[in-house]
Amino acid sequence: MYVVVGLGNPGKEYAATRHNIGFIFLDYLAEKYRFVFKGTKWQAEAAKDLSWGYPVLFVKPQTYMNRSGVAVRAIADFYQVELSRIIVIHDDLDLPLGRTKIMLNRGAGGHNGIRSLIEHLGGNDFVRVRVGIGRPDNAERVSDFVLSRFAQDEAEMVREELERIETGVRLIMEEGVSAAMNRVNSEQL
Repeated sequence: MYVVVGLGNPGKEYAATRHNIGFIFLDYLAEKYRFVFKGTKWQAEAAKDLSWGYPVLFVKPQTYMNRSGVAVRAIADFYQVELSRIIVIHDDLDLPLGRTKIMLNRGAGGHNGIRSLIEHLGGNDFVRVRVGIGRPDNAERVSDFVLSRFAQDEAEMVREELERIETGVRLIMEEGVSAAMNRVNSEQL
């Protein structure tokens, strides 16, 4: 079984923000494949689905971004999932909007949700799907920017990117991380 984690913050006030791109992606899949997230004892909403032909547990930690590792560790322990079978979708300021990169064995890169995962999982051997949200182009504080909503023209780019993210995640599961990295990381140059 794979565990696909979408990082984000719980609550309606964060629902469509840049920082919640992981949740946005999982909600896109839930609508497309008609599965429902339910609360769990692990401080997360989760849904198990077989639409891709194999069991996948989709997880939205409800611990807030900076404590995401708490929920993911509990789930990994319960299901005895190896780190290499955990795929994390998260926002990335260092990538422009509309760009996605798959990474393995990397540091947190300043992302507090990833830092929490590395700390609580005891390593960085999980797969990261970094989704570009761009950087503020003015003096706007980064914290305000990541908690802002996408502009209307950006929202269309996000919708298109969700399909590419899905392709990347499925490639990871079906052909391996290297094949997924080669295809996804190079097709958007």
